[in-house]
Amino acid sequence: MSQDKLWGGRFTEPTDAFVERFTASVTFDKRLYAVDIRGSIAHATMLAQVGVLTSVELQQIVSGLTDIKAEIEADTFVWSVKLEDVHMNIESSLTDRIGPTGKKLHTGRSRNDQVATDIRLFVRDEIDEICALLRATQSGILQLAELNIDTIMPGFTHLQIAQPVTFGHHLLAWFEMLQRDYGRMTDCRKRLNVCPLGAAALAGTTFPIDRELTASLLGFDQPTANSLDSVSDRDFAIELCAAASLIMTHLSRFSEELVLWTSTQFDFIDMPDRFCTGSSIMPQKKNPDVPELVRGKSGRVTGHLVSLLMLMKGQPLAYNKDNQEDKEPLFDTLDTVKDCLKAYAAMVPAIKAKKDNMRLAAAKGYATATDLADYLVNKGMAFRDAHEVVGKSVAFGIKAGCDLSELTLSQLQQFSSVIEQDVFTVLTLEGSVNARKHIGGTAPLQVREAIAHARKILD
Repeated sequence: MSQDKLWGGRFTEPTDAFVERFTASVTFDKRLYAVDIRGSIAHATMLAQVGVLTSVELQQIVSGLTDIKAEIEADTFVWSVKLEDVHMNIESSLTDRIGPTGKKLHTGRSRNDQVATDIRLFVRDEIDEICALLRATQSGILQLAELNIDTIMPGFTHLQIAQPVTFGHHLLAWFEMLQRDYGRMTDCRKRLNVCPLGAAALAGTTFPIDRELTASLLGFDQPTANSLDSVSDRDFAIELCAAASLIMTHLSRFSEELVLWTSTQFDFIDMPDRFCTGSSIMPQKKNPDVPELVRGKSGRVTGHLVSLLMLMKGQPLAYNKDNQEDKEPLFDTLDTVKDCLKAYAAMVPAIKAKKDNMRLAAAKGYATATDLADYLVNKGMAFRDAHEVVGKSVAFGIKAGCDLSELTLSQLQQFSSVIEQDVFTVLTLEGSVNARKHIGGTAPLQVREAIAHARKILD
């Protein structure tokens, strides 16, 4: 009985139609076509270099693969589920075009090391895109921070007003989170940048291949060191998804703040209409849908990370069909992270701070209580005693319905005789933020320096 599978020689009956559909991956792995063709050209170039292919055969293969790539990009290439995956579709088409020479392309390799190489090439390019988008988002954050170096807002712990900070300082916290994300992405890229080609199915090949040449042609730092490990592990993809999950966790935290800040209860910022939607029933509504969606999408990315961890945990060496399940969660993770970063890169610099509202909020909640405690310590009082004095002062203010800065000197002195007229310089919002001028502090002077340093990082 004839077989239309490239591996069908030892089979006596065709694949069941359901099994054919169930095991095929071409519907989603065809997006690897460009890196698959790139890897095949490098492999063929190496085979010609070591004498396995002639220069004429190499020319035929490269020409055929180039034509296939052009057809795919023109959307005229016909994909077949019967041929299972992107690799078999391209190889079969190549053989149809150039004849028996096309069958020589697979000499010295397996789909196992082929797909491992394809994914590394694909992920490497995706990391470069993500890093560029991280930088674009960071740049947008710095633009907004520069406009709000002196803008005072409440800082929170437990979502309760804690101390006054500057909005620029708050935004730089976002910058730092994304800077660590950038570092994780670049670290991940370094670890994955080794070439599995030459590992073949699991044990290497008997052909006189030059793995260093193949790795060099594909821009890898070096070949992988162990053939079994080369084809069977996807830890680099898991590491990428872990780094991506942290990016999404950070974006989700940013989103939560934006959702709060746009609410009537906070009313700290105005988000441009183009990043919001309305209600089908309530005409007054302006919903921050973009941040809400980003917050929601963080869950699916974290879910993909867990999926890949579970995928790998029970697999013996070497390759198993389980690994076909790595691509859909990986692809969706990459698409989701890139889309969310694109949204943030465009949205953040367009945000307008409602400075008066922020300042009014900072004036509530006794945000300068710690400043009063520091004042007392500087007067010689032990901090624990100062803490109690300020606590009593706050309790008095709550009962009187006024902030610490609104209490009279005589009212404050009933809790401590060391309090003098100069106390009111530390009880102002400006006095509070300006006093914190050390590295990492919220003082406008320090924020300005931090922004300058951040710009050097981006440059």
